[in-house]
Amino acid sequence: MELGMIGLGRMGGNMAQRLVNGGHRVVTYDRDSETVIASAGFGGEGASSLEEVVSRLSAPRALWIMVPAGQPTENTIDALAPLLSPGDAILDGGNANYKDSVRRAEKLETQGINFIDVGTSGGIWGLTEGYSLMVGGDRAAVKRLEPIFHTLAPAPDKGYSRVGPSGSGHFTKMVHNGVEYGLMQAYAEGFELMAAKAEFGLDLATIAETWRHGSVVRSWLLDLAADALKEDPNLESLDSYVDDSGEGRWTVEESVELAVPIPVITLSLQARFRSRQGNPFGGRLLAALRNQFGGHAVRKSRK
Repeated sequence: MELGMIGLGRMGGNMAQRLVNGGHRVVTYDRDSETVIASAGFGGEGASSLEEVVSRLSAPRALWIMVPAGQPTENTIDALAPLLSPGDAILDGGNANYKDSVRRAEKLETQGINFIDVGTSGGIWGLTEGYSLMVGGDRAAVKRLEPIFHTLAPAPDKGYSRVGPSGSGHFTKMVHNGVEYGLMQAYAEGFELMAAKAEFGLDLATIAETWRHGSVVRSWLLDLAADALKEDPNLESLDSYVDDSGEGRWTVEESVELAVPIPVITLSLQARFRSRQGNPFGGRLLAALRNQFGGHAVRKSRK
């Protein structure tokens, strides 16, 4: 097949390359012209504008967007829509809020344009390992685009599915990322507890490697933890500061709307918030209260 890939960052560029390697024709575009030029190195056909991307594709066209969620995605879709014809498809593989995807699908449907939301997991390893694709959208439109999904997935029969109508792909990816938060937090807490047991002198890198084989907690995340601990056993090169990219928050918000308790995911998100506070006000107030009501010792600020 042929398609346009819009956005050639860490994910988009690798996806375009995997598609070219799989025999597809890919017209590439990014606001960074040097990235577009570089895509020729793996067989991408660079374009200098969205108009050029569309003009170089045959109908019915497929335009895959890999730009940051929110306004950048909105702006890209708004710019693309007037250039397209009924039967064309826009695929959004970014981490958009599923409610935005439902709205975009409804709006584009009035123009006869198919909107496919593709929850995409695989990160920087996807080029070689393939991507897990959670696809939402019209069944017939998704079926037409299956050669693309089969190439991006780890294998034609693995790692890809149409999960439901428009919005469901990004909803599923949102929950996927919430689960990811919980898994990562569990590993972090377990290894921190072992690191604190000083009298045993536990070799965390060796333990991680042991757990990777035969253990019920083995996973790709554990593989990555083992690699990190081999490179830097005490992780001294890193600060304990953990960002969140939005999907965890949306997952927690959805749980409130649906009254579905998800305590592990919620607390893992809160742990990320706490990681960014070097000397949080709440902790200082707790110390002050203990001192006030019980005369308990406090540690004075160095400032």
